Amino acid sequence: MSFETYFKASSYAMISCAMLALMLAGGLHFGLGIAFVAVVILAWKAEGSRWQLSERVGLVIVLISIPLFFLDWQYQRSIGEVRERFGVNALAHLITFLSAVKLLQVKSNRDWVFLYLISFFEVLLAAGLSLSPIFLASLSLYLPCAISTVIAFEIRKARRSVPLVETRLLVPPDTRMFRRLTGLAGKRNVAVRRLPVVACGLIVLIVILALPLFLVAPRAGSPGITRGGGGISNLIGFSESVSLGTIGELKRNDDVVMRVRLEDRGALNTADLKWRGVALDDFSGLSWRKSPEARRFLEKVSDRGFFRLGTTDARHALTTQTVFLEPMNSPVLFAAPRALGVQATQGDMPYVRVDGEGSLQTRHHDFDRLIYKAFSDVREPDAEVLRRDLQPYSPSHHRYLKLPPSLDSRVRAYARTVVRDAGVRNRYDIARTFESHFREEFGYTLQMTAGGADPLADFLFRVRAGHCEYFSTAMAVMLRSEGIATRVVNGFLPGEYNETADVFTVRQSDAHSWVEVYFPETNAWVTFDPTPAAGRVEPQHAGFTAALGKYAEAFELLWFQYVVGYDRQEQRSLATSIHNQATQYQYTVAKAIDRLQRLSSPLWQQPIWALLLVALLGGIGFLLIRFKRLGWRGLRSKTRSLDSERSAIEFYERLTRLLVKKGLKRAPDQTPLEFATSAGLSEAVIITGAYNRVRFGAEQLSSSELSKIEAILARAEREENSQ
Repeated sequence: MSFETYFKASSYAMISCAMLALMLAGGLHFGLGIAFVAVVILAWKAEGSRWQLSERVGLVIVLISIPLFFLDWQYQRSIGEVRERFGVNALAHLITFLSAVKLLQVKSNRDWVFLYLISFFEVLLAAGLSLSPIFLASLSLYLPCAISTVIAFEIRKARRSVPLVETRLLVPPDTRMFRRLTGLAGKRNVAVRRLPVVACGLIVLIVILALPLFLVAPRAGSPGITRGGGGISNLIGFSESVSLGTIGELKRNDDVVMRVRLEDRGALNTADLKWRGVALDDFSGLSWRKSPEARRFLEKVSDRGFFRLGTTDARHALTTQTVFLEPMNSPVLFAAPRALGVQATQGDMPYVRVDGEGSLQTRHHDFDRLIYKAFSDVREPDAEVLRRDLQPYSPSHHRYLKLPPSLDSRVRAYARTVVRDAGVRNRYDIARTFESHFREEFGYTLQMTAGGADPLADFLFRVRAGHCEYFSTAMAVMLRSEGIATRVVNGFLPGEYNETADVFTVRQSDAHSWVEVYFPETNAWVTFDPTPAAGRVEPQHAGFTAALGKYAEAFELLWFQYVVGYDRQEQRSLATSIHNQATQYQYTVAKAIDRLQRLSSPLWQQPIWALLLVALLGGIGFLLIRFKRLGWRGLRSKTRSLDSERSAIEFYERLTRLLVKKGLKRAPDQTPLEFATSAGLSEAVIITGAYNRVRFGAEQLSSSELSKIEAILARAEREENSQ
């Protein structure tokens, strides 16, 4: 590959990588990205041909693009694009168009610089649009290409600034020296091949030098440029009013909602793990909603990022969860039941609100991820304690006993029949009876088969199959008909466990609904889940693709936690850790010095130090002997080289003196070999060739060659003296 070809290939790669970064960040439509690839291929084919645009035509097209940018801006607004988005779209279209025009035209140095600057701006725009580790991958491709291109561009510019100078061939083409000189072309090819290696080396150096800057400069928790339309926009089932059947629609979507890492499981049994979202207490017959009492909330104030929500008498039983919540159009925070505290670790969380049902909310975060810790006391009272709970409900809990006026009378009768057949009397056993009855007597399906004017009655008496929302609604209504206070909770099943990242990956398809029953004596809400096993079992993905996805997920979490989420709190933690390590090191050194000072005998009398001293002296002696041998060998080699060169010069001087005596003197413009050839003496050519090999070719003459040259000169000198 010639240097010029390498320069163009590196430049095109740099420009293409920048466009790829912008497309992966969501700043450019996939179709426009494919069109740009076609332009790159066309421009490469047209390089150096008459099909390239002239600089004047390129300049005219660039000037035309300025009003087109404003037209594109207005078009994005007219088609209903969100306000934060149409400016980004128009800007991405403009820089793509400018890059395409410059690639297709005849390019001078300033045109290449213009293309490089555009590519750099594209990478900056991609960085502002995305916090994903995918940007790291595209940046890792761009940086080596960019550094290699800049180096090649400077070399190319320097070469073009040096004028060509005509030189005379001073070394004959049949000599080894000539072959070595002509080998420079091969060395230039080697240099071209080494440019990517140099670029990668510079990348490593840049990373090392940038590491201190990384440690002192915290990142923001959201993209610098809002793309618009971000996050999960269809997270239904987590608002103040939810129609019956909406959870089933949510379960058909596999988008990731959050990832949860259990750092301290406490008393939690992962088999019954659930992530609580919204609790609803008022049922109209067609939908669940929050009553006015439930909508009242308390806004908790942060204490250094920590929101205290409750208390417990057993801190060891707390379950600590780190939640990586994706951007979404809902303010709901998810945690294991009975959250007692929330600590924000990444993302702006100015407040945490707790409503009358214990549901948690914060600000809307449509465009940025939230990372927080939740501390939950998941313990429930013992079953025997709950069975003995006969305390009546207070008036404030009567809303959990309300039934819709239009409730089918068969529902009450059905509930009484189930309880009578089971022979149970207390609240706890009645709830367990309903839970077992639905799990064993009904089927699970996501098909919306129950409907009509009374979907609950249709589910109970005709279809007898449905998804979790129908089961939780049916159980709650039947419990209320038996005078037991209940509410419905919408949240998520634990999700698929990723052992590589040590997290539970929770998707929209893991959405779930269950029942909470109130026991007044212990003031406890206890969870019951009537959904059959088919609706509670998490699918496990296996195979190479699934394993690769788990590793990618682990890397993404590391990226967001330690790169994107490296904030001032993490800085303080790092500084504290370094300070503690330094203090420990100082203590260790001081302790060692104090121990040495307390030794009663001299240092050299200690056995361990004597052994170390002997080993040190032995090592020094070995190195001296080794270097002495190598040094003498190198010195002898160097001496032989100097002797050979000195001999060659002496022989050539004796030859020139003999030729002068014969009336032959070398002209100033003649090389030694040309002079020897013009003398017509084969002996002169042999001696001059040996002189050139030693003097200019860095060779050494063998003993036989030295003897032969000495014999030739001695014979010529005798003949000259005899005349």
